Amino acid sequence: MLNNDELVKRGSITAKNGFKNEAFVVEEFNLWKTSRLSQLWLLAMDYTLDEIESVQAEKIKGSYKADVQIEIKVSIKLKNLIDIQNLQVKLVSNPKGFNQIDKRWLKKYKELWDIPQETYELLAYFTGEKSPNINNPRDDRRMFADEFSLAEQEVLLDFFRTNKALIVSDILKGRGRLSAEWMLVIVNLKESDGIKWALEPINKVLNHFGSGEIKITPRGSFKIGNITVQRKGGDNGRESANMLQFKINPAELLDFL
Repeated sequence: MLNNDELVKRGSITAKNGFKNEAFVVEEFNLWKTSRLSQLWLLAMDYTLDEIESVQAEKIKGSYKADVQIEIKVSIKLKNLIDIQNLQVKLVSNPKGFNQIDKRWLKKYKELWDIPQETYELLAYFTGEKSPNINNPRDDRRMFADEFSLAEQEVLLDFFRTNKALIVSDILKGRGRLSAEWMLVIVNLKESDGIKWALEPINKVLNHFGSGEIKITPRGSFKIGNITVQRKGGDNGRESANMLQFKINPAELLDFL
């Protein structure tokens, strides 16, 4: 049973044209005086509508986060101050599917998290930057986590355990002045031209997706709580398939689905 505070941060509503991309969110905020959806989002962020003089939203460019993320800056002018909120936006078409939240070349993560050389080398086999060094690998292009020796598996798991808080924060929140303070998840309900949404403080998002065991999955990937760590793959065999990616199911924040 959701309490009142939780209810105000979630909802469902009919949208005239549904949504296709982040422009929908920007437009709704900019039409806040007539948009019931925008007003609900502002209430979820603990604003009092009568105290707002204007709202201006825009897509953030050049932020710390990887380009797989959509971030929107919302400037809210109150009677005695201007407040700035950065929103991480996830648009979801399948509430049971997983969305990529961060992808980069392994060397970029090495710079971010000071990955030890031994761990870096193992992850290079995992992503496919290095070809498998074992006999009869399941995939000639890379190694799965459960194909490493037990000692090597422990090296990798220990790295994720030791750096869990930093990794979860970097891939979900980002760093610096453009780091996200909120995550807005929107699920498109095609059959009714409606949407369901959740707007949660980023610290609650970090706690939800980062909580839980660090382990190797039955499919040979890694799990950090509710976050999946895997080789990107796909891309028609291009080199970019060897990037490291992190995935979540954003719709978990809509716990009434």
